[in-house]
Amino acid sequence: MDNYDVIIIGGGLAGLTAAIQLAMEQYNILLLERYHYPHHKVCGEYVSNEVMPYLEDLGIVLPKTVSIDTLQLSTRKGKLLQTKLPLGGFGISRYAFDHALYKKALSVGVSINFETVKNVTFFKDSFNISTEKENGYSAKLVIGAYGKRSGLDKQLNRNFIGKNAPWLGVKAHYALPEFPDNLVALHNFEGGYGGLSKTETGAVNFCYLVSYKSFQVEKNIENFNSKVVAKNKFLKQFLENAEPLFTEPMSIAQVSFDRKQLVEGHILMCGDTAGLIHPLCGNGMAMAIHSAKIASERIDNYFKNSEYGRSNMESDYKKEWEKAFKRRLQTGRILQSILLNPVASSFLMGAIAKSPGFIRSLIKNTHGKPISL
Repeated sequence: MDNYDVIIIGGGLAGLTAAIQLAMEQYNILLLERYHYPHHKVCGEYVSNEVMPYLEDLGIVLPKTVSIDTLQLSTRKGKLLQTKLPLGGFGISRYAFDHALYKKALSVGVSINFETVKNVTFFKDSFNISTEKENGYSAKLVIGAYGKRSGLDKQLNRNFIGKNAPWLGVKAHYALPEFPDNLVALHNFEGGYGGLSKTETGAVNFCYLVSYKSFQVEKNIENFNSKVVAKNKFLKQFLENAEPLFTEPMSIAQVSFDRKQLVEGHILMCGDTAGLIHPLCGNGMAMAIHSAKIASERIDNYFKNSEYGRSNMESDYKKEWEKAFKRRLQTGRILQSILLNPVASSFLMGAIAKSPGFIRSLIKNTHGKPISL
């Protein structure tokens, strides 16, 4: 059985970032990921600039990105608001972002195996991991960064996994050259909302979240887009003028926004595995990267300080994660409930129109400050 200091389950933004930081601290790291790079994922593909100092500190060089400084918001009835983003962000596809991090991880000595984890056990202060390829690995510590939900959640008996998750995510890229480079747009429709922003290739990413209750009436994405999504006049205009670049849209089912435990069976959970912010906040990618930094720093302290035990590490990780993200998640839940209610969203837009500073305050409550190094 191969032994490592840390095994990371999942090779998305959180998993790759944690692997890079820990490998740069000279730890022996194994990352286990199901799919070979590069590949697309259902994701909004807008990243807050709060992560840039940290990425630069890790020496991560991204391909050309799109600078975004303006937010556009509309209700399902077509009331529109536009404002500048206090910190701003950039547009980049997960296809490019994850691949860039993957190449960086290899360059700093991370071992990466493309396997699906089937079982994780913790015994005598150590982890044993088995995969579908019948390989076995052991490590002192494990990070869970495998995304929104997995069979591993069932094995760990996580609190949310047995509950119905009534959300579906849909994503596709489109060609629409006249779409502004600097804009991220959020448009509401019955039962959901969708985001539009450009990626590094010039393609516009359209990613939306919808309740099953709303989606199941039309049965498929094509019908739902034409009969429900297009009732928002801005999305109707987009769908009529944009050229699809994917053979068919991607989708992900059973998206859960329930609260999750940050440590399960002594595994430190990062990114969406730890907690999923509502996509309307446009900050999930930044949160995943930031959570990896928090976990990596606690792990580094654990290895370097003999008086800093596992319980200290786990407790401090929970505290720092809550401090960084709890308010954002709470604000996201409130905003989603408001925007999915026609009366409440109309009232909110009216309040914002009368007080432009109000929307900037909401944005700040769902975004962080530049990550301190």
